[in-house]
Amino acid sequence: MKILLLMDPGITVPPLLYGGHERLVYLFAEEYHRLGHEVTLLAGPDSHCSGTTVTFGINNLNRSQLQKVKEILFVWKYLWQNRNNFDLVHNFGRLIYLLPIINTNTKKTMTYGRPVSTGGIKFINFLPNKNLIFTACSNYCVSTGSVAGTWKTVYNAIDFSLYQLNETVNANAPLMFLGRLDKVKGVHTAIKVAKATNNQLLIGGNIPNTPDNYQYYKNEIEPLIDGDQIKYLGALNDAEKNTYLGQAKALLFPIEWDEPFGMVMVEAMACGTPVIAFNRGSVPEVIDENITGIIVNTIEQMVKATNDIAPIDRKNCRDHAYKRFDIKIVANNYLNL
Repeated sequence: MKILLLMDPGITVPPLLYGGHERLVYLFAEEYHRLGHEVTLLAGPDSHCSGTTVTFGINNLNRSQLQKVKEILFVWKYLWQNRNNFDLVHNFGRLIYLLPIINTNTKKTMTYGRPVSTGGIKFINFLPNKNLIFTACSNYCVSTGSVAGTWKTVYNAIDFSLYQLNETVNANAPLMFLGRLDKVKGVHTAIKVAKATNNQLLIGGNIPNTPDNYQYYKNEIEPLIDGDQIKYLGALNDAEKNTYLGQAKALLFPIEWDEPFGMVMVEAMACGTPVIAFNRGSVPEVIDENITGIIVNTIEQMVKATNDIAPIDRKNCRDHAYKRFDIKIVANNYLNL
């Protein structure tokens, strides 16, 4: 097949550090190419893949509305000019990109990785359309947008070959938190759990740049980082994530919002590291209880789970997660649609 993968500008594909969705798009581009399909990637400047890459827009998450309109017009022109050149358009970007080909015979998959704006879904399904499937990264995420059209759940993926299993860790191995240091991610709770259990906590992630979350970090998190028990590692690249996740006895995922998927949970599992997470959003779909982690509802339960996690077999944790979330499995799930 001839496949077009489409992503918003703003962050390169693949990303150097932060950019979960951009990393996902790159993985699909590479896997589709490996399977023998003819792949074209349409994404922001400096993006690349093993197939053909066409770049547009600018890489700036704070770019102007005028710039975003220019990007839409570019994509519309490209899709219309190439409307007969692709068997499948797999769109991870804005829904409005698909407008010129919405009623053509080309197969179209619109994938969401965050809660969905239902206004756009209703509008696009009001129009005549053909061969359009909506997907989202969890049943929870599907539930936010499935007001019209055909919807399927296809979970996010990682390349398990990039993560090494660490079958055993010591009883005094650290706990880990990995993610943006925004308040809704709950790093303050992870610190409380580490202190309550006398465990070291390794923190990896980006310092927030929004005013409210930056103040949260400066006032509530930074004063607690002592470089010993509570250690901030900075933003981690893929190799560093692999190293630190493999050293941890558990990943703490104390979210205070309904996470659509939570890629970091699977990254931990790929290292054999089980996850202790609050029961919100996609968590009960991603974690298999006492196989890849433990689901809890309170800080007290999370504290207790740091001891209960030890019997989980780390090799089985990775093997089980592989069967659900490896890129080879998930790419075929998409193609089978």
